[in-house]
Amino acid sequence: MPPRAASAKPAHAHVNLREALIDAGLTLLANEGTAGLTLRKCAALAGVSHAAPAHHFAGLPGLLTAIATRGFQIFAQTMLDDAAQAADEPRARLHAICTGYYRFAFEHPALFDLMFRQLCMVPISIDDAELMVASAAAHGVLAQASAPFVPKGQPAQTTEFQVWSLIHGYACLALANKYGRDEFTQKLPALLSLLDKLELTV
Repeated sequence: MPPRAASAKPAHAHVNLREALIDAGLTLLANEGTAGLTLRKCAALAGVSHAAPAHHFAGLPGLLTAIATRGFQIFAQTMLDDAAQAADEPRARLHAICTGYYRFAFEHPALFDLMFRQLCMVPISIDDAELMVASAAAHGVLAQASAPFVPKGQPAQTTEFQVWSLIHGYACLALANKYGRDEFTQKLPALLSLLDKLELTV
């Protein structure tokens, strides 16, 4: 009797393993930074063979790209979650989006750094389609919240960049001041009060 052919692994098993490796990468990134993140460590943490990542990622750049993509997805959802708790009013929503922006940076500092500072310093495929979609979606959350405050006759990006510079710069300062982050968090409402100077135009 001929031996039975080995059955192919179900598609969901491959998806789950890929997600498990990304999860492991996120954990290593949080604990050791990009310097401590390797394919072998991810495989070990995920409980699979050291060769397993090769089936899902084109080396370390592929894994880092997937981690950054997941980061932008979490980032967008964090902002939306905070907005969902705010009053259904443009200014309250903008405040909440910015609070979510800061909260993500504060809760995921290494991931935030990878997404916004290290993209050109570590081997990430910055033109990866999934990464671009996730990044654009996250930016879209901030852009939509800023849209009601765009003065007539001015490019939408002007207001977007004002809001973005305010909250992103503040988040970066908070992360740079490792021992003063609590103080930055306490003063966040005062910073966001600057948004009240934006005039509602729609």
